[in-house]
Amino acid sequence: MSQPWSQPLSSAPSELSAFGRYLILTAAFLGWAFSGFQMAVMTLVAPSATAEFQRSGQVSEYKVFRLDRLAVAPSLPTIPPPASAEAAAARKKFEGLWFSWYNAAFLFGAAAGGLVFGWMGDWLGRVRAMGASIFCFSFFSGLGYFAATPEQLLLLRVLSGMGVGGMWPTGVALASEAWSDASRPMIAGLLGTSANVGLVFLNTLGYFWPPMPESWRWLLLVCAAPLVLAILVWLFLPESRLWLAARRSVAGGKPGVTMATVFQPPLLRLTLIGIAVGTIPILGGWGATQWLIPWTKSVVSQTNPEAMALTAIMRSGGAIIGGLAGGWIASLAGRRLTYFMVSLASLAIGEYIFLVLTPGDATFWTWVFILGMVSTIFFGWLPLYLPELFPTEARSTGAGVSFNSGRILAAFGVLGAGLITAAFGGDYGRAGSITTLVYALGMVIILFAPDTTKSKLSK
Repeated sequence: MSQPWSQPLSSAPSELSAFGRYLILTAAFLGWAFSGFQMAVMTLVAPSATAEFQRSGQVSEYKVFRLDRLAVAPSLPTIPPPASAEAAAARKKFEGLWFSWYNAAFLFGAAAGGLVFGWMGDWLGRVRAMGASIFCFSFFSGLGYFAATPEQLLLLRVLSGMGVGGMWPTGVALASEAWSDASRPMIAGLLGTSANVGLVFLNTLGYFWPPMPESWRWLLLVCAAPLVLAILVWLFLPESRLWLAARRSVAGGKPGVTMATVFQPPLLRLTLIGIAVGTIPILGGWGATQWLIPWTKSVVSQTNPEAMALTAIMRSGGAIIGGLAGGWIASLAGRRLTYFMVSLASLAIGEYIFLVLTPGDATFWTWVFILGMVSTIFFGWLPLYLPELFPTEARSTGAGVSFNSGRILAAFGVLGAGLITAAFGGDYGRAGSITTLVYALGMVIILFAPDTTKSKLSK
């Protein structure tokens, strides 16, 4: 099958067929759903992985992080699990530290991937870049099965995060440009919810087969399965007609897009706004609501081993609804009002959970579901709003920079959340009540953003 980028520049690209549009939507949905695997996997396996590395002597009070273990694993004897109260407290501390490090590494990688693959999407084509991003996160996640040290696993989280970061801007740009403006709320909703479909699926596996220190690596092999999708995308997915038309303009003498383009006038202001509105949902998710899961483990894991996975399922289950509805709500209520109200509601619900409830309470999981639903309306809003900020020739780069630069700030926020938790002696509830305040900042930021409710992409 001939590829769109092989078409002569002198010929106008043909219109996409209905089959082509649905094929693009399906591929973008699956690509972002499989990205949800990558987002969920370390939340499930990090405690067990840290416990295994601690038992083998890789992690101790004097060997928390060592660069030499990136290359080879030192030959260390296996030691029995610590049984004293002191050792248990140390293990809890290590779990919190490595949990924050794994997530921060993933976010740093995603930020870099969003920049690199987003630029690739504008320069080489949406399809090529999207297929490369899926291959990247699948391949390096699968390599995690063989990680012999926590440092090696940390490095692989950076590399798999790069693929996830690239999937978002390329998939959103490709799907948004394939469908009419009237269909974009539906597209935004489907893409906004797709990652949570992947999160629920993987967390359900973790619920029925909880990862243990001796059996957690198999989940990383599950995360390698999308390698097949990457190959199918490269072979069969049609390229964006808007991108092909923009490429013809570049060939006709119009300046091409570089990474610096979106950081220069007239796009600089839009890029800064995009970064700001993209940071709050990511920081709220990774730096606040994500900590509901280890909080559950620290409180009730001894009496209910499946509780951690149940919290993840309820959070992601609610998120499926919120992400799906996000595009529609933004179209009905307007872009700015939607963002403001979602920030306010997320702040109120998050503070109530962290300050009033405790994992194991009768209503705890109900409120986790509600928070997951409300706080992820953002992720149905973002695929609608960010493409509207940028012209076609800079859309993938602009959306990628906006969404994934927020991941850099969020990564520092995750590290900060880990330090806050350690400062409170492992009290995730008190730490979560502080990090949830980030949603208050979102209520202020959106007041300075343009309202793109009536914007169209077909230009």
